[in-house]
Amino acid sequence: MGKRTVVPIGPFHPLQEEPEFFTLTVEGERVVDIDVRIGYNHRGIEKLSERKNFDQSTFVIERICGICSTSHPFAYTRAVEDVFPMEVPERAKYIRTIIAEGERIHSHLLWAGLAGHFLGYNTVFMWVWKLREEILDVMEILSGNRNNYAMFKPGGVRRDIQEEDIGPALAKIESILPTMDMLIAAIKDDPVIHARTKGVGVLSEEAAINFSALGPTSRASGVSRDVRVDSPYGVYDRVDWDMIVTENGDVYDKVVVRMLETIESARIMVQCLSNLPPGEIDANIESVPPGDGIGHIEAPRGETFHFVRSDGTNRPVRHKVRAPTFMNLPTFKSTVVGETVSDATIILAAIDPCYCCTERVAVRDDKGKKIYSGTDLVELSRKKTERIMSRMGIR
Repeated sequence: MGKRTVVPIGPFHPLQEEPEFFTLTVEGERVVDIDVRIGYNHRGIEKLSERKNFDQSTFVIERICGICSTSHPFAYTRAVEDVFPMEVPERAKYIRTIIAEGERIHSHLLWAGLAGHFLGYNTVFMWVWKLREEILDVMEILSGNRNNYAMFKPGGVRRDIQEEDIGPALAKIESILPTMDMLIAAIKDDPVIHARTKGVGVLSEEAAINFSALGPTSRASGVSRDVRVDSPYGVYDRVDWDMIVTENGDVYDKVVVRMLETIESARIMVQCLSNLPPGEIDANIESVPPGDGIGHIEAPRGETFHFVRSDGTNRPVRHKVRAPTFMNLPTFKSTVVGETVSDATIILAAIDPCYCCTERVAVRDDKGKKIYSGTDLVELSRKKTERIMSRMGIR
């Protein structure tokens, strides 16, 4: 056994947009072990939601993550609607599907651009992000916002898509499809991208299943798993599209899956916009009875799951969120070990991690009772800061 060295990545690192702490144990340039520590980013979203009424909570949940600003409200509203038998209007289902797929395109393009940047290939970064601006223009036409669309509410959607906006949106989507095809072809044929991503960070199909990986992370390993197919919602069972599945499980296949999914999402958007039915957009829920509800949807990173408990008042008495990154993070044990340090960061980035979606903090004793209040946690944080400043000689 050679000499082992521990290499920390984070909690703050140029290739991490959010704080997370990884420690790599290496022998020379080869990674022999990895440890992942979460808990560096906590905003108390679940507790905040439980202090708002069911409609207000939608806005809180939308701000779990700017890139997932439709995924979480979609899952949350489905959870509320699951508490009691109700039917969302057909037009609202179409609009929900349109907004969700627009977010999937911009999320995948954002990741692909960052992946190019991580590889030191900034030409890809600039190409992809210029293309991403076009889909953000489409979302602005349809919702009035380029991010945080504020379209969802329990029982339907908050705003309608105007008839005069459908034509310009369709024209914009059709105009960017050739560029998307060109970009995908360029990425699939580029020898630099092949050299840095093919055969790197392989997640086998067996490992993907054992780790319960989700979304493109699992589909790139040959696992045909997609909530839109397995448990259809919105209007995914009424439009023509293909689930993208590849077999190799490496970083390259994760790139391919996401890029090809952008084409499928564009197909879904075009079909929904072209066949948008007339009618109401809101079921106008007046009250939520006591009960439990679950809502899950296929977010860009995989299944997003929300649990809501109602006690018959106007606000959730319990709200639990499980994001896909929470499930995909442990796959690092299989994909990073055995690789070089230089490839570790792109392998870490290959699951498209979203740490602000993932982070949770809970402190309980053996009997399940809380032993710290919010004020207690703030005080503990202040004391820790004082200890650090004292050690560093800062007053």
